Amino acid sequence: MPAHAAHHDDREIETLEEFDATVAARGTLAGLRVQAVDLTDRTRELLGTDTAGAVFLGCAMREEAAAKIRTDGALVFPPVPGLPFDPYRGHVYTPDELFESLADGYEATPDARAYAWFQRTKADRDIYASMLRAVHDDSVSDALDELLSGARVVGVMGGHAMARGTLEYAGAARLGRELARAGLTVATGGGPGAMEAANLGAYAAPFGDEMLTESLELLAKAPHFTPSITQWATAAFEIRARWPQGGRSVGIPTWFYGHEPPNAFASHIAKYFANATREDGLLARSTAGVVFLPGAAGTVQEIFDNATPNYYESRGEPTPMVLVDRAHWTEKLPTWPLLRSLARGRSMEARIALVERIEEAPEALKRLGG
Repeated sequence: MPAHAAHHDDREIETLEEFDATVAARGTLAGLRVQAVDLTDRTRELLGTDTAGAVFLGCAMREEAAAKIRTDGALVFPPVPGLPFDPYRGHVYTPDELFESLADGYEATPDARAYAWFQRTKADRDIYASMLRAVHDDSVSDALDELLSGARVVGVMGGHAMARGTLEYAGAARLGRELARAGLTVATGGGPGAMEAANLGAYAAPFGDEMLTESLELLAKAPHFTPSITQWATAAFEIRARWPQGGRSVGIPTWFYGHEPPNAFASHIAKYFANATREDGLLARSTAGVVFLPGAAGTVQEIFDNATPNYYESRGEPTPMVLVDRAHWTEKLPTWPLLRSLARGRSMEARIALVERIEEAPEALKRLGG
């Protein structure tokens, strides 16, 4: 994953540093988009710079500056007060940002407060709240595209019920570590269980193997996010504090499943209100393939959400799909026979595989072209 991914073009300004550099280099802001930048201390620059045709999205500024740039013909969408999230944000989230105030209990964090706001507004048919959610999710998608530009992304899917301290969790963590060490960017649904394990493995990639062994032992003391999300998340942040500056990976969770908190091992978190947008975006961005660990309804849905564009080749050449655990996918939830029947005679037939053990997944992914 590039450390500083390039914008889609040079029209977007998303930090104060970019704002200052643009004013200095160009001498104009005309036609540009300034997104979620606090411009309270840039009144002089705004008053003295052409802003015709510019758009300011959620930028705090003094009233005299706002009046002037409106006169120039710029559009100003002011910050929305009282929200636990910024709908115009220019970057994906970090674990520290979503879990701020965790010491006061998970309920005090921005993540929990955003979910509470979603619960209050999702069924009231308020077009304003719907617009704020849509703007937020589109901003997150834009930021995620910028972040992953040029990266080889492999998705790891699996159920949230996989508990810390189990052999399955340890296997998923080793999978994430091996994929990250192979130069791939690991992307998961960003939640607990198998998703957390894969993000943990990517976080552990730069360290010696003993780091992951010790981390798995420490995390096993808080095996699940119930009954206490606070204890579950605190255990993860203790690992991060003991081994700072871990490897990078992406989590793409949703507030739609509010009972599932995001995990703290994904270095970048693209969290959505709309689950459909999140699901499709996660799979579409997994351009190096997807590994499906044992899961339930959500993972089955993801398999066929991924199979459909591979079947029709609507996104181009089919991407690899590796299902792990033969008994799970042929007996408990017999997804593999249907997937194989769909693929027969099509280009995707050479891009699907079923393996018995999680240790076989990286080699299968490589063999399929991931």
